[in-house]
Amino acid sequence: MVYDYDDVNPDDYIRSKSQVKRDMHALQALGESLIHMNEKQLAQIPLSEQMLDAIYIARKMPPKEARRRQIQYIGRLMREGNHEEIQAAVEKIQNRNDQYIHRQHQIERYRDLLIEGDKQVFQTLVTSCPGIDVQHLRQLIRAAQKEREENKPAASARKLFGFIREQLEAQD
Repeated sequence: MVYDYDDVNPDDYIRSKSQVKRDMHALQALGESLIHMNEKQLAQIPLSEQMLDAIYIARKMPPKEARRRQIQYIGRLMREGNHEEIQAAVEKIQNRNDQYIHRQHQIERYRDLLIEGDKQVFQTLVTSCPGIDVQHLRQLIRAAQKEREENKPAASARKLFGFIREQLEAQD
């Protein structure tokens, strides 16, 4: 017997019980991530009133059995609703957060290298930010270096960090 696999539609098959459970757990994990988001982030996600109510209720519950059941309920609401749109919105928010964290780490590296006296990073920063106040930048670097030598609190290092961040944001 010869099978013609071109006529087979994968959507015609019934999903296995294991696949259904994996999908259900993924939606519950998505629901749990919604519980940990702040109000500004939740406002960016297309959620129904019923879903928002369920999220607010889950937030108030201690992390025990009742909260687990509430998260299961949120997962069920997502299966019935538009979970693809919710997933896409959550991923967009997480990507923005990841970009912000990456940017903060980049600024920290610049600051640390400048305090250590790296001339190449200094030159890179000056050329990438044409309107930068070079004299003020040098003053901040010297003050941060002095603080580090004297083992004082890093107030100037924080000012240097803020200055670098302002300059890089002005370029965006």
